[in-house]
Amino acid sequence: MEKEKIKKSEKNQKNIEVEDAKNNKEKKSEIPPEEKIKELEDKLTRAYAEMENQRRRFEKEKEDAFEYGGFAFAREALNLIDNLERSKASLENDESLKNTEALKKISEHLNIINEDMISIFKKNNIEQIKSINEKLDPNLHQAMMEIEDDTKDTGTIIQEIQKGFMIKDRLLRPALVAVSKKPIKGNKETKKEHENKEKNPKN
Repeated sequence: MEKEKIKKSEKNQKNIEVEDAKNNKEKKSEIPPEEKIKELEDKLTRAYAEMENQRRRFEKEKEDAFEYGGFAFAREALNLIDNLERSKASLENDESLKNTEALKKISEHLNIINEDMISIFKKNNIEQIKSINEKLDPNLHQAMMEIEDDTKDTGTIIQEIQKGFMIKDRLLRPALVAVSKKPIKGNKETKKEHENKEKNPKN
């Protein structure tokens, strides 16, 4: 009998716990309509914001593709200008061609081709970077060497080794340049002494 009473008591306790759990669940599920609406509004706002961000990203990617889609092609095309200038320099340094009518005509034709290519680049928003007599700008120029020059401020570009170009507001390739630096005082004095010795060999 005692065992049966204990079993019944345990069973009643379990039933009470089950009922309490059901009641708590029902209470939780009974969220006021205002709160449900607010929760849905928050979810919609977040979803809309995410969609707007994705739209903006897509628009930016589309604009970049349109504006700079030919970036790689343009950079490769610069090799044509480089090779043209190298060919011209090679011909002009050829002793057998110097001061000949043939060299003059070839140079004229190469200049016309070069000007046409630069014109085509400009039409496609590709501009040459100014270098000579400009102050070195690490964003546009790459210094390859320093040359002593007492007439220029330090860091002034005095030689262009390879032309640089921009495509709109982006760097297509930097200009390779040589910049000026002030002569070392010791070297300057030695040069003066050398000049004096040449003028006055007896001294």
